[in-house]
Amino acid sequence: MSGASKEHNKIVASTIVEIGQHLKGKSCSIMPSDTRVYNPLNTLLTYPDVVVTCEEEKYLDNEFDTLLNPTIIIEVLSKSTEDYDRGTKFAIYRSIPSLKHYVLFSSLQYLAEVYTRDGDTWVLTTANGWDGTLFLSAIDYHFKLSDVYLQVPNLEV
Repeated sequence: MSGASKEHNKIVASTIVEIGQHLKGKSCSIMPSDTRVYNPLNTLLTYPDVVVTCEEEKYLDNEFDTLLNPTIIIEVLSKSTEDYDRGTKFAIYRSIPSLKHYVLFSSLQYLAEVYTRDGDTWVLTTANGWDGTLFLSAIDYHFKLSDVYLQVPNLEV
């Protein structure tokens, strides 16, 4: 999304730094919001805020700009995108076979939600407050909300 708030951008940047450090030297890749993701179910093209892939990257064509196999998709919610990110977009993302986690960060309060694929079911885990923590099993990573929100210290508690 172009024209995102400073809080949104700082959360995205911190997420990339934190997860990127964890992935250093590992086979997974982390990419920012210019990475387009394709869903073959309905040919929707989306630009998630952050994408992680842990398999050999597969692309739609030889332009190498449209990823087919994300492992983790991360979105930072805003008032204008929250309903779409939670509803229609998540319904579409759930049909991507490689997707293991869908992560939502609030840009208004210290709150994160991780939807984790367990067979045909998606299991929701939440964390809120500065001291909250969550786990991304696909990359064996525990993250603290305080690290993600470090640059935005004045959100609702």
